[in-house]
Amino acid sequence: MKSSSHNLIMSALSNGRRGERPPAGNPTSVVCHGLMDEAGVSFPAAHLDAKAMADLALAGHEILGFDTVMPEYSVQQEAAALGCAVDWGDRDRMPDNKDFPNEDFSPVQVPEDLLEKPSMKVVLEALSILRRHVGGRVAIIGKVMGPWTLSYHMAGTQNFLLQIGMGETEKIKSMLRQLMPVTIAFARAQFEAGADVVVMADHATGNLVGPYHYEELLLPIHQEITAQIEGPLILHVCGDCSDRLELFARSGVEAYHFEWQVDAREAVEKVGHLISLVGNINNPEVLFQGSPEDVYEQARYAVAAGVNIIGPECAIPLATPIENLKAIVEAVREGY
Repeated sequence: MKSSSHNLIMSALSNGRRGERPPAGNPTSVVCHGLMDEAGVSFPAAHLDAKAMADLALAGHEILGFDTVMPEYSVQQEAAALGCAVDWGDRDRMPDNKDFPNEDFSPVQVPEDLLEKPSMKVVLEALSILRRHVGGRVAIIGKVMGPWTLSYHMAGTQNFLLQIGMGETEKIKSMLRQLMPVTIAFARAQFEAGADVVVMADHATGNLVGPYHYEELLLPIHQEITAQIEGPLILHVCGDCSDRLELFARSGVEAYHFEWQVDAREAVEKVGHLISLVGNINNPEVLFQGSPEDVYEQARYAVAAGVNIIGPECAIPLATPIENLKAIVEAVREGY
């Protein structure tokens, strides 16, 4: 009997108990114009309306064939709940926050009713809808921002990184600790609402901060977060993180979602025995500008390397051809 999409993903996250084929997974966003058109749902409605959000997530499984559904496409849900003014974008533009309420590193005011804020509640409602529709058959993935990314939103990316460069480590640690409960509360709520797995996006990116900064400032926070969340987590950090893979493996997450800049064979060799790996199809050159054959070839390389779950390296460009996304699914199903 063939394994369900749900079981394929959950087995792949356990790093070793493989199903009969590698699964295709979507830890961030596979929404493109073609998928919006076929699903009859577009941005920005899918950031703000639970049914639209869930319908578009279902399209990732029903139209593209991915073994996952993932209903959170923006990185601004928590920022909006914490008081950032958010431009929710449009069909051609992802959401972005328009101000930084704590750029002076004043204390972060976390609302007592955080999970009732519209931008948070809509995600939880969408997850509940997905659980009713595909629970136990398709892996439902939630997403939260880690405290490092939330600090970018609250203080401004350049401003936050400048404080690190100036050696203001206590100021940085204070903001991270104030925001850590937001990550934990939202992740717990997503599991309760119906998520099987939650992605924690935390952009201590290779070209912005060194591995020593991750080890000193963020690794202890990640270890506390994973200790307090009862459910499998996938860590997502963009960029070339070859120099900190072993540190990520110590964070307590089940898997790391990585970019094409990190060679799949190298990643598997370094940490594949410690955590599962998810990714790492190149977005700009292959998914966006390449052909379905290019995508297929790169996906097969990841499969051969031993990557546990195959998917895009990050949220895809909105103009990505839908045929290229389907090529990922074709590649993981080849021979099975």
